[in-house]
Amino acid sequence: MDPIAQLLNTLFTVEAFLLIFVLVLLKSSIKFVPQNRAWLIERFGKYQSTKEAGLNFIIPFIDRIAADRSLKEQAQDVPSQSAITKDNISLTVDGVLYFRVLDPYKATYGVDDYIFAVTQLSQTTMRSELGKMELDKTFEERDVLNTNIVTSINQAAEPWGIQVLRYEIKDIVPPQSVMEAMEAQMKAERVKRAQILESEGDRQANINVAEGRKQAQVLGAEGEKAEQILRAEGEAKAIIAVAEAQAEALRKVGEAADTAQGQKAIQLDLASKAIAAKEAIAKESSVVLLPDSSTEASSMVAQAMSIINTLNSKQKG
Repeated sequence: MDPIAQLLNTLFTVEAFLLIFVLVLLKSSIKFVPQNRAWLIERFGKYQSTKEAGLNFIIPFIDRIAADRSLKEQAQDVPSQSAITKDNISLTVDGVLYFRVLDPYKATYGVDDYIFAVTQLSQTTMRSELGKMELDKTFEERDVLNTNIVTSINQAAEPWGIQVLRYEIKDIVPPQSVMEAMEAQMKAERVKRAQILESEGDRQANINVAEGRKQAQVLGAEGEKAEQILRAEGEAKAIIAVAEAQAEALRKVGEAADTAQGQKAIQLDLASKAIAAKEAIAKESSVVLLPDSSTEASSMVAQAMSIINTLNSKQKG
């Protein structure tokens, strides 16, 4: 084989090898970091830098990617566990933890496995917070419980570069005996509310009946009062009418008595009344005393006429 051809073939092979080597070096040195991720670079086993999203360069065979950390919010299921409340009730609780990596360096070198660490921390914190609350409060104040757990975890997880955003309790399961007692209590509460509502209805009905009776009595009293007023007004008008009639009669009698015929009529009337009085006295008593004067009736009439004449003379005078 021609030496020149062999030399050219060797040079081509070397150039091809060099080209491939350069391409491999370029491929190893150029790194494209995805969005919301961070790569931690170590040089000779020591932390060198943190590469963020975009185009980055490293030294091949010297630098290496030690860790790839996601900066997105992550959801981690917290396994169910037992916890004891303040009133010594054992509960089975599970939840979901939402967190994200704030500092990739701390999350890599501050703790061996930050996901495992934050999960265990959330479990211990949840048991601690449940131990501060009574059973009824765990159901009524879940938001307060979640907030307290998040605050406690963030204080402990700060050296790890982790921020806990939310903690949600998925389920709280008390023992069967406690559930039966709670169900009985809820049933008793429902019966109590029903009885209260029924008694309130009865009370309102009694009040309405009493109010109706009261209004009826008031209306009856007002009607009776109005009736008495009308009766009194009628009687007053009747008395006035009688008095006016009597006055008119007396006036007419007086006018008639002022005449000669009237005087005679009065004398006759007086004599008749005197005789009638004598007769009445005689009927009532077995003993009748007669006056000495046989002309007593005529004298009585004369006296009455004298009085009438005197009165008439005064009126004329």
